[in-house]
Amino acid sequence: MSNSSSPKVDPGHRFRLFSPILAGATLRERMLACLGALIAIALTGMVCGYFFGQGSHLPLIVAPMGASAVLLFAVPASPLAQPWSIIGGNTISAMMGIIAAHFIHEPIIAIGVGVSLAIGAMSFTRCLHPPGGAAALTAVLGGPAVASWGLLFPFVPVALNSFILVALGILFHKLGRRNYPHIAAPAPVNTHQTIDPPSATRIGFREEDVDAALEKFEETFDIDRRDLSRLLRQVEVEAAVRSHGTVRCADIMSRDVIAVGENTTAQEARALLLKHNVRTLPVKDGSGRLMGTVGLRELMQAKQLSDHIATAAIASPDAPAISLLPELTDGRTHAVVIVDAGGHVLGLISQTDLLNAIFHMLPEQTRRIAA
Repeated sequence: MSNSSSPKVDPGHRFRLFSPILAGATLRERMLACLGALIAIALTGMVCGYFFGQGSHLPLIVAPMGASAVLLFAVPASPLAQPWSIIGGNTISAMMGIIAAHFIHEPIIAIGVGVSLAIGAMSFTRCLHPPGGAAALTAVLGGPAVASWGLLFPFVPVALNSFILVALGILFHKLGRRNYPHIAAPAPVNTHQTIDPPSATRIGFREEDVDAALEKFEETFDIDRRDLSRLLRQVEVEAAVRSHGTVRCADIMSRDVIAVGENTTAQEARALLLKHNVRTLPVKDGSGRLMGTVGLRELMQAKQLSDHIATAAIASPDAPAISLLPELTDGRTHAVVIVDAGGHVLGLISQTDLLNAIFHMLPEQTRRIAA
């Protein structure tokens, strides 16, 4: 007789070893990775073959480049996939392999020592790169092609392959408008030049909390420390949006927006800011599309308004109002301009507008206490 009270097993749980393990991976990203690797590996081999010829004396491209391409195009944000990691990691590891092969004539011992030295050298030179282990093995077991080049092998073809691959990767990601080399967003700073921590970090987790959590896990994660903090702060925002996402920007925005045209003088703009007691003015072109914003900060010494238009923080009218919280608490942005799909100004949400909305999102008992 079967036990009806036994817990149900998730069918996907049985096959979790075959499930994607990269957070944030999408089909589009994977297809771009395939295309990038196709182009970069083929061109790297073509360039090397053109300058050095083809033959057993010099391989067109060494095998570790295939693994480097996986990191470079599939996970370009990884610390292990950055330019110095690829070039330095492969080159230094190949050199460690050459050294191990030169001094140790027993292949079994030499391959172990070569990879071990490669990991140590990459760690100390801050260019840890998994394919570097394969570069070390290639240097030890590469046979006549490697032996004929001796100490030059880490530079030609390994360093040359790595350099060309990275250059093509940078070009590919730039054309695709992707952030590579990946530069992690800096931690929030106090823009008012006081010793207080920035407002975004006064409540919630702190940087030392992240460090303490990482220490307790006693594991190494393939993500930049600053990216991890940024991810956790965005998780907080998404949780708030899920809890209070029913209030849209269109519900709380000011619709009678005080704005200026691109031909407005700086003096006229300053007068409008003071008259209406606002801190941000949207700047519109002749067709009513948003060009940017100006405030007293931009207009302090300005003579021509058009020379001091700042990039505007924008949102759609259907976006959850709470999602504007990071921008309106960054210490620089005083208002978010609400625009339609064509870029026309529909409204504006100030810090005061959002603060009032958040107050009304609080439970009634909490509002009574606050009042």
